[in-house]
Amino acid sequence: MSDEQLRASGAATPAALLYPDMDAELATTRRMLERVPMEHRDWRPHAKSGTLLGVAAHVAQLPAFATAIAMLDVLQFDPAAFKTPPLHTNDDLVGLFDTKADEMRSALASLDWARLNGNWKMMMGDQVFINGQRASLLRNMGISHMVHHRAQLGVYLRLLDVAIPGSYGPSADGM
Repeated sequence: MSDEQLRASGAATPAALLYPDMDAELATTRRMLERVPMEHRDWRPHAKSGTLLGVAAHVAQLPAFATAIAMLDVLQFDPAAFKTPPLHTNDDLVGLFDTKADEMRSALASLDWARLNGNWKMMMGDQVFINGQRASLLRNMGISHMVHHRAQLGVYLRLLDVAIPGSYGPSADGM
């Protein structure tokens, strides 16, 4: 069945078929970000670890990476151009995540099978960092990458004695 026939039949988009857990993962991530105690923004569990706000901001912005994978063929990464907006409150943090998650949902909903089967690259200058099939990279570098750093954020919150919301059932905090 072609993409047009799928849409006409009311069937799910290709991305919805490939990533049926996406909305649940985004909702769980949002609940975790809501818990970040901004008064501990500069706290880090170890000298080699990032700050609480650094990890939380990374989690909040990761849906933008999935959007880039969906919409671009090549991402020329420029670390100097990558800026985190000012995040002073939980509303700022969650608002950033909500914006990036909405953009991600929209970008993934627009994908057809041909684009999902296409290639995507991330480069810095001439150096290729990532090169692979878009559909696989959306799962690994988009969704799974966010889940990984969400778990890291959960460890930070646990060490700060913040109640953790459950991810795949209740947490030890009964949430």
